[in-house]
Amino acid sequence: MATEVSRTIFLFIANTPLSFLFLKFFDTLTRMFISFPYEPRKLKATEGRLKAIMDAARLGLKGDRLAIAAGMMPTEYRQLCQFDPIVEYAELKARAESEMSMSKVLHDAAAGGDIKAATTILQNQHDWVAKQQISVDIDQRISINQALEMAQARVALVANEPEDVVYTEVKQTKKLKAA
Repeated sequence: MATEVSRTIFLFIANTPLSFLFLKFFDTLTRMFISFPYEPRKLKATEGRLKAIMDAARLGLKGDRLAIAAGMMPTEYRQLCQFDPIVEYAELKARAESEMSMSKVLHDAAAGGDIKAATTILQNQHDWVAKQQISVDIDQRISINQALEMAQARVALVANEPEDVVYTEVKQTKKLKAA
C-alpha cells in the first residue's frame, strides 16, 4: 500500500511545472526515511531453546550474553523468563550441573595428592587462610616503680660522665693530594 501511495505522489509531482525541484525533494525525502520491518517473535520455551539456554549457562554465561548465545535478543530472553518459569529453572539447573562437575574434578585431584587443588578447596569452601607471617606476642608489664628505677639509673650514668671534655687536634703526618 505504501508503494502505491508513493507512485501516486510521484506521478502527480512529475506532471507539475516545477517537477524538477519536486523530484529532487522527493528523492531526498525517500533517502532520509528508511524503515526496517520489525515484527516481534512469539517465543515459547521449546526443547531446543531450553537446550540452547542450558548449554550457554553451563559455559558460565549470564544475562544478555546468555540470551545472545542461545539465539535470542536479551529482551526476548527476559520476557521468556517472566512468562515461563521453566526457563529460569533450566538456567539454574545447568549452572548447578556445571559447578558439580568442576567440583568433582577438583576433589578428585585433591584426593589424588594435588596440593594446589586441596588448598583451593580449603580456601574457597572452608574459608581457610594459609599463614603468611609469624606473629609474636610478648606481653611485658612494667610497674611504675620499676620505670622510676630505670630512669634514675640513666640519670646516674649521665651524672658520672666527665663534664670537662677537652678536644685536641690530631696533626697529619702526610699531606693528601687532591684528586
